[in-house]
Amino acid sequence: MGITQDTTDRLTAGMGQLLRVGRQLSHRAAHELYGDLPSFGWAVMAPLEISGEQRLSTLACSLGVDVSVASRQVAALERSGYVHRRPDPQDGRASLISLSAEGTAALQRTRSVRGQWAQAALADWTEEEAAQLTRLLERLTTDLTTDLAATDRAATDRAATDRATAPG
Repeated sequence: MGITQDTTDRLTAGMGQLLRVGRQLSHRAAHELYGDLPSFGWAVMAPLEISGEQRLSTLACSLGVDVSVASRQVAALERSGYVHRRPDPQDGRASLISLSAEGTAALQRTRSVRGQWAQAALADWTEEEAAQLTRLLERLTTDLTTDLAATDRAATDRAATDRATAPG
C-alpha cells in the first residue's frame, strides 16, 4: 500500500516549514549558537569529528558541495583555528584536514545550545514521542541520502553512456 498524495503533500510542506523555522532560529541566535564560529562551521566540522582527518575532496563529497566551496569554508575555519591542514604524506599535492582542539570545543558548545533548544521545544513531549521522531527523521535522512546517491550514480552513468555513444 502506497502513501497517499495528501500525506506526501503534508510531509513536504511540513519539511519546508521546519527548514524555514530552522533558518529563522539560526539567524536570530547565530551569535549564541555559533559565537565566532561561521554558520557553516558546524556542517564542515561535524564530518571531521565523526570520520577524523580526511582529504578536502572527501570532505566536500560528504558535504555535498564543490571542492572550491569546501576549500573556502575550510580556509575560513583554519584562519579561526578550528581546523588544521597538513600535507598528505601519500600525495604531497593534497592536504589532510583535521579538527583542532578549538574546533572540538566549538562543536561541544554548539551541541549544548542546540540541546537546550531541543529540550525547550520538546518539553511537553514524552520520551517515547521524541525517540519515535528521532528514529523517523534518521530513517528519512538515510532514505533521502540513498535516493540522492542513486540519482547521482544514474546521472553519471547516463553522461558516460552519452559520451561513449556520441558521434565523434
